[in-house]
Amino acid sequence: QVQLAESGGGLVQAGGSLRLSCAASGRTFSSYGMGWFRQAPGKEREFVAAISGNGGTTYYADSVKGRFTISRDNAKLTAYLQMNSLKSEDTAVYYCAARLGLGSLTLRYSYAYWGQGTQVTVSS
Repeated sequence: QVQLAESGGGLVQAGGSLRLSCAASGRTFSSYGMGWFRQAPGKEREFVAAISGNGGTTYYADSVKGRFTISRDNAKLTAYLQMNSLKSEDTAVYYCAARLGLGSLTLRYSYAYWGQGTQVTVSS
């Protein structure tokens, strides 16, 4: 099992930047694909970005491509989401998630482990 804890959320003006961190427990962090999802009030939780265990493959939702960057440091057991050029529509609770094994990293239901979430609010 792995436990996840997000940090780095907050209030930022439109056009600004934030970096979210997801700290994981356990010694097999590099075995887990990691994903970031977000959920705005009244909406479904949606995929934002994902990264393979070795960091060699990344995926992004079209809405964040070119603005957000996912990365990971397996030595520090941490995944990151660098968010630039933030827009008001990026306002949501952001969750990190982890999964083992093969399969799509973009599907919410493929992830077994979730953090508690961190609020990101972008003011226009």
